[in-house]
Amino acid sequence: MKPFRLLALVLAAIAWPPEAARAATPTKAPSPVLQGLDALYPELDALYQDLHQNPELSQQEEKTAAKLAERLRKLGFEVTEHVGGHGVVALLRNGKGPTVLVRTDLDALPVEEKTGLPYASHVTAKDPSGQTVSVMHACGHDVHMTAWLGTATLLARSKDRWRGTVMMVGQPAEEQGSGARKMLQDGLYNRFPRPTFAIAIHNSATAASGTVEYVSGYALANVDSVDVTLYGKGGHGAYPHTTVDPIVLAARTILSLQTIVSREKSPLEPGVVTVGSIHGGTKHNIIPDEVKLQLTVRSYKPEVRKQLLSAIERVANAEALAANAPRKPDVTVSEGTPATYNDPELTKRLVGAVTRVLGPENVHEAQPVMGGEDFSEYGLAGVPAVMLWLGTIEPKRFAEAKAAGETLPSLHSALFYPDRERTLRTGVTTLTTSTLELLGKP
Repeated sequence: MKPFRLLALVLAAIAWPPEAARAATPTKAPSPVLQGLDALYPELDALYQDLHQNPELSQQEEKTAAKLAERLRKLGFEVTEHVGGHGVVALLRNGKGPTVLVRTDLDALPVEEKTGLPYASHVTAKDPSGQTVSVMHACGHDVHMTAWLGTATLLARSKDRWRGTVMMVGQPAEEQGSGARKMLQDGLYNRFPRPTFAIAIHNSATAASGTVEYVSGYALANVDSVDVTLYGKGGHGAYPHTTVDPIVLAARTILSLQTIVSREKSPLEPGVVTVGSIHGGTKHNIIPDEVKLQLTVRSYKPEVRKQLLSAIERVANAEALAANAPRKPDVTVSEGTPATYNDPELTKRLVGAVTRVLGPENVHEAQPVMGGEDFSEYGLAGVPAVMLWLGTIEPKRFAEAKAAGETLPSLHSALFYPDRERTLRTGVTTLTTSTLELLGKP
């Protein structure tokens, strides 16, 4: 054998394991608490499939909440149900120390599942308007719940390893942006121990399973829904001079609204104004009396949020005045969800702990997004809070899609599904590691 060939073989042996294997290897052995995950996993997998097959819409999460509450009671938690609706609060007290709030959401979406999975949802339910709709965990709240219960189980079985109080919060109505606020209004921070910290995970449809992503500071946006009704004077389409056409008024208003972001707001501050719906008129030759617009408005900072909403009303009023409309528009803001802000110091601490377990190759900094999440409410109520992103896409599928420039199904898609085992194991590992990092030590 030639000397350089022998040297290459020696170097290859030293470099073992290969890069792919190293990326999946924690930088240190898992804690004794996490060593119980292997034995627990079959139970968690069965729970996940049950939750996925039996989703419930926002404010209808009665059976989902009851399932989780029953399991938590068997683990020794003090369980209170019906907090802010179908909310669940479970406490495990273990001496003096911090109180760590660990949150999951419970609700599913009005989406017809098209994944073809053997455990796919075939559930239908009545939505708030009374319409029958299909229901699916298209945002992965079933993953959140399963990882959450796995964390509660491991912590309950290892009370010799930590001190303090674990506060498991099962929150309803996240998809409506109201569940966290209702739980807080129902005394979450008064009837129960006030948390020292609040943590959560959320699925990511743009990251490989086995990985965790984080954002320090603003991570998700303020989300506001704005309804605008523009009034005109209807009439015959052949005689427009006898009318005030709200269709034309709506068109001018929509175009003017775009200048709020492009010409009024600082380009260094993120903001979005999108007109997602326009309704007006009934027939080709009839000019209607009114047109309705529906907008979604996104921002991070409170002052930018205030500027955008104020400008929308000003622009609508000004365009109506210019059109000689018979009355001012109606502008209504609803469904507001405040921006999620990840406490920088707490983020740094959790990222360090999770990195030590998963390995630096599997923990990455991400970019803020313009989606919304009412987990923000727990932090705004005065508690340092952090939400971490959990990768869900099977690594080979993720790599192939990235190489091909393919866009994979997003959250809320009828085709979204996680790489089940790897995602659930990483979720339990992340939540458990984060909670142990924040609790007191014996």
